[in-house]
Amino acid sequence: MTLLVFGKTGQVATELARLAPDAIFLGRDQADLSDPQACVQAIRAHAPSAVINAAAWTAVDKAEDHEAEALVINGDTPTALAVECAARDIPFVHISTDYVFAGDGTTPWTPEDVVNPANAYGRTKLAGEDGIRAAGGRFAILRTSWVFSAHGANFVKTMLRLSETRDALSIVGDQIGGPTPAADIAGACLRIAEVLQNRPETSGTYHFSGAPDVSWADFAQAIFDQAGRSVTVTEIPTAQYPTPAARPLNSRMDCGALHAAFDIERPDWARGLRAVLTDLGALK
Repeated sequence: MTLLVFGKTGQVATELARLAPDAIFLGRDQADLSDPQACVQAIRAHAPSAVINAAAWTAVDKAEDHEAEALVINGDTPTALAVECAARDIPFVHISTDYVFAGDGTTPWTPEDVVNPANAYGRTKLAGEDGIRAAGGRFAILRTSWVFSAHGANFVKTMLRLSETRDALSIVGDQIGGPTPAADIAGACLRIAEVLQNRPETSGTYHFSGAPDVSWADFAQAIFDQAGRSVTVTEIPTAQYPTPAARPLNSRMDCGALHAAFDIERPDWARGLRAVLTDLGALK
C-alpha cells in the first residue's frame, strides 16, 4: 500500500511516521491545507493507494475569531480530498472530533447521534465530515478526543511543565472523556485504511477514545502519580475556568461500531501514558 499522509509534525502524523516510515508525509510547505486544490494536486502527483488526513486547524479558541479560515482547512480541504479519493476509488481516512456534538448529558455519543457543535471549531469539523460523506467512495471518519503524546502541545506536557514550578493546581472536574494516545489513533488509521481497500462496505463514521472515561482532574492526577510529581489537584467546575470557545462537558464516546467493523478496541490510556512519559524521560 502506497500511503499518503497530510500532516507531518502533528501528534498523530508523528506516530504514523513511526508505524509507517515508508509512507509519504506532506507538511505545510508541501501541502497547504488553506489551498484545497493544491492538496488535490498532491494526491494526483503521488498517486497513492490510500490517503490519511492527519492535519487540521486545531486551535479551538482561536477558531472563534477566525472561523472562515478554519472552515477552509477543516471543511473545504477534507471535502476536496475526499472527492479526489472517491474518483480514484482509494480509501480516505479522516480524523475528526467529539466537538461535533453539543457535549451535554452523560451518555456516550454514538456515531448516529444528532450533531450540534457548541463552538466554531466543532462547526468547521462538522463541515468537513458532511463533505466527506457526500463525496462517497471508500472513507472513514474517525472521531476522537483528548489526544496526547510526547509530541506537540497537549494536556500531558502542559501538566508536566506546570508541575516543575507548582505544587498545587486547580483542574476542571466536570468535563468527562477518554484520553486517547496518538500512537493508538495512528495504529487505528492504518488498520482502517487497510480494511477499506478490500471491504469498501465498512465506509462510515466511527468513534475512538481511550478507556476508561475520566475527568481532566482525574487524568491530571494520573499523570502526576505516574511521573512521581507531588502536586495537589483540586477539582473545579468548568464555570470557574472560562475559555473563548465552549468546551463539552460530555466527551464520552461509544466505540462499539469501530470494534465491530475493524476489530479495534478502546486503548488503555494509562498504558499509553506510561509510554509517553517514558518517551519524555518523565516516568517515575
